Amino acid sequence: MKLAIYLPILLFPLALKAAEWPPSLTASKSPTINGRNLETYQHGIQAKWGYEKPQEDTFVVVHPEQKRKNAPLYVVLHSAGHDVHSALNCTKTIGNHDIYRSPRDHYALYLDCRKNRGDWWWGGMHRRGKKLIEKNSGPDLVPVEKRVIACVKWVIKKYGIDPNRVYLSGNSMGGSGTLGIGMRHGDVFAAIKANVPAGIEHVSHRMQFPPFANKKKINYPDPPVCINYSGQNDGWAIGHDRFIQAMNERKYALYMYWGPFGHANNSAQIKKTNDLIDSLDWLSIKRNEAYPVFIGAKSDNKHPWPDETKSKESGQINGFFRWKNLEDTKDRFKILLFVASTQNLKTQFKIPNETTTSVTLRRIQNLKIKPGEAFSWSYGSNKGEGKVDSEGLITIENINITNQRTALTIEVK
Repeated sequence: MKLAIYLPILLFPLALKAAEWPPSLTASKSPTINGRNLETYQHGIQAKWGYEKPQEDTFVVVHPEQKRKNAPLYVVLHSAGHDVHSALNCTKTIGNHDIYRSPRDHYALYLDCRKNRGDWWWGGMHRRGKKLIEKNSGPDLVPVEKRVIACVKWVIKKYGIDPNRVYLSGNSMGGSGTLGIGMRHGDVFAAIKANVPAGIEHVSHRMQFPPFANKKKINYPDPPVCINYSGQNDGWAIGHDRFIQAMNERKYALYMYWGPFGHANNSAQIKKTNDLIDSLDWLSIKRNEAYPVFIGAKSDNKHPWPDETKSKESGQINGFFRWKNLEDTKDRFKILLFVASTQNLKTQFKIPNETTTSVTLRRIQNLKIKPGEAFSWSYGSNKGEGKVDSEGLITIENINITNQRTALTIEVK
């Protein structure tokens, strides 16, 4: 009888310890997947995340096929129909949520938001959940978002990840989380990729896109390069016109692809409609390197939202632009800009030989120039002068970019 009385008391501290932070390694029934080692972790919460009560969560780390130092990290947010384990199992089958499949030379982190009720990536925000939108609206991060970032940072440190090559991806609800969490954390992610994101409310609130402007001033770090592919015949894609407009107005880097592929997750099937979805080498983008933002290119297709969602046409925004950094010093910055050649990009779309666009430069590392200061620029035979805007951005209007690699040079006056 005494044993029965005291056993719960003796076990309680052990149960509490198992749910503490930092994460603890747990036994796995399947220590490998697709020929790669994996490790499963469980953890509790940190008070600063703001959860109302204790909870335990799980994440899985998949190792590169061959052991390597300073490897990149591929982070996966699953859809509402999955959990961390079922998402991982999808990677065994080509065509089953292909965005979950990480490159074999990367570490991969699979997070979970299914175990604890209401702990969704998107903070519960989507147009079909009015009460949850009200609860989680605004620019402030909710606990699950803080948990995601804490887990990512812990894995970076634990496994010696290259902190400049961390990438976020997700499908459906995970796509919504990829936009909402990823765009806010350009200090963590080099680039993000969302497969048919289930709504743009999450990112719109966190980034204060119209109509969700807030008096609270937030100094957003330069966001990651964003790749988004959504079907105009997907009800979850409603509002993408507002998202595209906001991204352009903020001068954020967006590669947008669409077509009548619905809420699909099979890349081969999607590519029958739009074969550009994997054409940008987004996993070569580095957080400690500058990138160009292309706005208003003549080669952009007219997007189908909100009035042409029954269209059978596929399209793209910025789908043909490429770049390569050359120089970034305190006095000068140089970057190659070009349109992808038909030799390097095989697509059903007609690739233009040239197109006109405005170019804004973000994540410049070393060029010392402040808001309001003057600069000179040259691009091929074209030259000009300008001033850095109030946000510290350099923008060159109406550049004619061709399939010939041409250097854009910025110098301090």
